[in-house]
Amino acid sequence: MKMKPLEDRLLVKVTAADLKTPGGVIIPTDSADAPDTGLVIEAGPGKMLETGKRTKMVVKKGDTILFALHAGSDVIIDGEKCRVLHETDILGIMEPENG
Repeated sequence: MKMKPLEDRLLVKVTAADLKTPGGVIIPTDSADAPDTGLVIEAGPGKMLETGKRTKMVVKKGDTILFALHAGSDVIIDGEKCRVLHETDILGIMEPENG
């Protein structure tokens, strides 16, 4: 089944990856207050403004993101746990370290 998010929503596959702080401390994902990470599977076209134009989405398909623990709605797509959330629920885009 394919799902296309509407407006500024994203379909995200929740991933279980430990987070590392800039100081090198590893935060396990089972920590009660740790944010979630995920891979953007699909992105909506952007929010429609009153002017009839759409906002440009910053996040795109294939981005690995960090988002608030309780943000969005859990859904099951093809047997996999996913989450639908608004772009504003995203805390940041994870970028690979150089070197």
